[in-house]
Amino acid sequence: MIRLTRPACPNSVALATDYKHPENELALRASAYDKCMYCESKISHIDYAHVEHIKPKAQDKHPQLEFDWGNLGYCCPVCNNKKGGKYDDATPYVDPYSEDPADHLVPSGNWLFARMGSERGEITIRDIQLNRAELLERRLHRLEEIQAAVAACFRTHSASLRAMLLDELK
Repeated sequence: MIRLTRPACPNSVALATDYKHPENELALRASAYDKCMYCESKISHIDYAHVEHIKPKAQDKHPQLEFDWGNLGYCCPVCNNKKGGKYDDATPYVDPYSEDPADHLVPSGNWLFARMGSERGEITIRDIQLNRAELLERRLHRLEEIQAAVAACFRTHSASLRAMLLDELK
């Protein structure tokens, strides 16, 4: 999970009654690079993304935050469904828009671990299932692609090809 920057709300008038307004959704989509704010999976290739609430809008939780721009994020349906009704104010999920996930989460290979002592990191990984099989497989595939690109970069004797490969890695 990476740190994200939520832009200013492009259409605050629409936000007052429609938190999923297309103009606002596009802004959240761009800020998350068209990826889920939790699992970082590319969303538009496989499904419709959701503008979702970080703190749940349910009547018994935070109904006053339903139309609050600071409580909205770009999320895949899988992660959103995994959250379900498990949110706890005492140990909220890591919010990549308002804090640095690296304070709570540590990647190691294709796995994601909670930083030592971070209950919020543990709960975020467990409840949203950020180490589910599909994510582990996709992360491993991506790491293999990066490893192959690095190997190709150092294997070549062509300076122009090496520069091109380095640019691609960036």
